[in-house]
Amino acid sequence: MKIQQFLEHYGVKVNPFSQEDAQSDHIFQQHCAETIHHPAWDKVLGDCRNPSTSIVFGEKGAGKTAIRLQLIKALKDHNTKFPNERAFVISYDDLNPFLDAFRDRLRGRRRNPDQALKDWRLWDHMDALLTLSTRRLCNVIADPHAIDADFNLGQIRELPRQRKRDLLMLAAFYDQSSDQSHLRRWTTIRRQIGFNTLTAPWRFYLGLLVTLGVTIFALRDVTSEPMNALARLKTWWFWVVMVAGWIPFAKRYVSLWLRARHVAKQVRILDHGTASLQQILMRFPAAEIDDQPMPSRDRSDDRYELLSKLQRILKPLGFESIIVLVDRVDEPHLINGSAERMKDFLWSMFDNKFLKHPGIGFKMLLPRDVVHFLGREEKEFYERSRLDKQNLIKSLEWTGESLFDMATNRIRACLVESQPAGPANSQITIGDFFADDISREDLIQKFARLRVPRHLFRFLYRLLTEHCNRTTEDQPSWKINRLTLEMVSDVYAREQEALDRGLGTG
Repeated sequence: MKIQQFLEHYGVKVNPFSQEDAQSDHIFQQHCAETIHHPAWDKVLGDCRNPSTSIVFGEKGAGKTAIRLQLIKALKDHNTKFPNERAFVISYDDLNPFLDAFRDRLRGRRRNPDQALKDWRLWDHMDALLTLSTRRLCNVIADPHAIDADFNLGQIRELPRQRKRDLLMLAAFYDQSSDQSHLRRWTTIRRQIGFNTLTAPWRFYLGLLVTLGVTIFALRDVTSEPMNALARLKTWWFWVVMVAGWIPFAKRYVSLWLRARHVAKQVRILDHGTASLQQILMRFPAAEIDDQPMPSRDRSDDRYELLSKLQRILKPLGFESIIVLVDRVDEPHLINGSAERMKDFLWSMFDNKFLKHPGIGFKMLLPRDVVHFLGREEKEFYERSRLDKQNLIKSLEWTGESLFDMATNRIRACLVESQPAGPANSQITIGDFFADDISREDLIQKFARLRVPRHLFRFLYRLLTEHCNRTTEDQPSWKINRLTLEMVSDVYAREQEALDRGLGTG
């Protein structure tokens, strides 16, 4: 008997348990995201109008990605309801570009994956977050084909000059595109938002004017006395005056070259060119950027100021807060699932000043593999991180009852997916798939051993497959018997035990 035949008997035409990853699970995204929540959901979400930090540890398959998708959906609903008090969402989950650039900047033994992340610091995280947010803003401005429902180019053009200056500074430090050079893209952004920089090159024009003036003076009688006029070009006063005219420009040029070099060195998650960055800085009026923070030192103070600038840019655009969603930290190939490397990458983020930055809430969905490192930390770590104030959830656990409800809700969602549920099927549960001698309590007990939704889906998919393989189409059986349940349960438990001990693959 085919699985589809078994499911259609109950009015289900889509297998509820065929998908294991929430990212590609259309049943979850279309029907279950608003109805199936982990019991700790309210603690994770918090108040969208007053964002807070939540740190969640869960094993693989516990539903971290599903929670991230639900957070995105909840924040979209909040933004629709409160258009002038929206939350700006930063998805900090595609880490490979940042980690690759970071590793390329290291030398020698430090490029070894086991050593590289030991050099990762808090300001590297801050640079990555500023890059993600700045690039999103700049894409709307620089790319005429970019569509972002959260931003309106007209609103950006109406920002006061100070905020435009801040945006262009962030673009100089954190915006990059593979389609355009850094300087050309920045120039496009400057023109699009209407930021006037006519006074910026006055030192160059001064040097040019002095050079032309002293040359004209020296050659004033070149037609009548050419030899005397040419001789003046070799006198000391001619060169002294001409060099003096270029001193302000030379000082500015060298000063900004050094600052650009320091920024290119310290922003380790991007590959900046010193020359292009210096050319961009030269286009700012000196009075507008000389006293401004730049990410030119190995410290977080300047980045906090730049984060505050980002917030001041977003506020007139209707964003009262920023939510940072941290997920999939075990997936980058530089980390490759290593608990030690994840710890090296994450631990610098556990800073109370950072996690409690006004107007920013962090939703960190982290692998359970690193939880045991918390127990090894000294008192200084806990004083700095204040994890007791961060809505810490050390284990994203699912009870047998909650997994039973999840399986039932997915079946009912598939009734909606395939056809309107009739009166006979509207109250269907996962228990209806099993023989009468298998009670609800028996199933809850079995499901409790599976611990997480991914194991539940794998187990039920295998159970349906085994049952159908033991039944013919001309003599179908519409109930899974106890023998099949016990056999599949025992085999699955042994396989998972072997995997947990590292003796298997998968």
